[in-house]
Amino acid sequence: MNSIKSYEKELAFQADRRKATTEFIKIVSDLWYDKAIEVVLFKNQIIDKNVSDIINLHEYAGEFVQKPISIFDSVEILRAIGDIKLPPSKLDIGKLTYEYHTDDHNNYHNVKAFVLDKLKGANDTKEIVPKDVVLYGFGRIGRLLARELMAKTGKGNQLRLRAIVTRGEFTEEILEKRATLLRTDSVHGQFMGTVDADYQNKALIINGTTVHLINAQKPEEIDYIKYGINDALVIDNTGAYRDKKGLGRHLKAKGVSKTLLTAPGKEVPNIVHGVNQKEFDPDITSIYSAASCTTNAITPILKVVDDSLGIKKGHLETIHAYTNDQNLVDNMHGKYRRGRAAALNMVITETGAGQAVAKALPNLEGKLTSNAIRVPVPNGSLAILNLEVKHKTSKESLNTIVKKYALEGDLVEQIKYSLSNELVSTDIIGTSAPAIYDSTATIVSPDGKNLILYVWYDNEYGYAHQVIRLAKYIAKVRRFTYY
Repeated sequence: MNSIKSYEKELAFQADRRKATTEFIKIVSDLWYDKAIEVVLFKNQIIDKNVSDIINLHEYAGEFVQKPISIFDSVEILRAIGDIKLPPSKLDIGKLTYEYHTDDHNNYHNVKAFVLDKLKGANDTKEIVPKDVVLYGFGRIGRLLARELMAKTGKGNQLRLRAIVTRGEFTEEILEKRATLLRTDSVHGQFMGTVDADYQNKALIINGTTVHLINAQKPEEIDYIKYGINDALVIDNTGAYRDKKGLGRHLKAKGVSKTLLTAPGKEVPNIVHGVNQKEFDPDITSIYSAASCTTNAITPILKVVDDSLGIKKGHLETIHAYTNDQNLVDNMHGKYRRGRAAALNMVITETGAGQAVAKALPNLEGKLTSNAIRVPVPNGSLAILNLEVKHKTSKESLNTIVKKYALEGDLVEQIKYSLSNELVSTDIIGTSAPAIYDSTATIVSPDGKNLILYVWYDNEYGYAHQVIRLAKYIAKVRRFTYY
């Protein structure tokens, strides 16, 4: 009889938990669409997630902070957030729920008093002026940027995707093909929204919003103003222009004020958001580079290690998914080895990520070597860092250091701390953090001076989110955040 009662009790708990999760999802949606308040759970996106996703994320959150994170507490805190006046914001419900139990919440009269105290900094937030965005190019990164910009448009308080520039004449067939590539993706799945091709107006209608398609050969000849686009940020994801002079051509177009390159740039600031963006004032600087996906993956971890232990020297080896510049079958290629079939071979090639890190972290100038191996997976990469440090440590101490940075501070959006013993490359696809620290794989030598760190990264999705974070900084549309 006791086992039957126990089972019935478990069933009742599961029903209550799923019911609470349904309310959680509704409040999160209402906050986003009615008040432009985005809620995340320890940096994990939860808008448009289902009940099972939310429950699993709460389980991860509890394991991460080693304290139960209850969906019932989260709902109670969300209700309180909905009852107070806030500007457009990004709030981490995981951190708030954790702090509600870590802090002595008996000092507060109720949950609302706790929330008001934690979010009091929102009162000092300046009003945001939305920024028009143009995607120059529509390849792998361009389409992911379009997906994320449109999925997170909300009330249009931040970045507004207004146009996409491509080369070549438009036909109905080409326009429909571009719409199809946005709707469906072999790696990232279906777009969570609607995409219609409007040939008559040369546009894509994404989630009911018009995004103009512009055909151009020279960036400086485009008149964006005639499309109602003003003071725009152009995100160049073609890679055709990589230096100050080439990227400066965008600024000569009517209606453009800023340019952001989604590749390493020459003679322009190379930024890893979270690390060095504040060194360049958007009121003064007009051209930026978001560096490379690998640079964005390793730089946050390298900063943590260098700040905490001091890096003497090291080597980076990136095990990287194949990319579109490789051949599907053996054929001529301008670079050594890349001519061999990408889906059949591991291919040794070069990467400039080791040197590029120094642009964000000058202290590491000349201390790192790097190389790359392209492997037969379409997405999902792994950087292996072999570092010699000045101060001895242990695996436990090092993991504790990284975990602290992943939980609080300037790098919480950049570092995801993995606790899984079973993590493989497909598991990290769709992760918005550019660096996923594999804590169980970390190796520290017996003398505590040599470290082997494994850093996973979604070289498409994680990088796209870094580009968007940097775009928000450049456009001065960063909201009040509570992490």
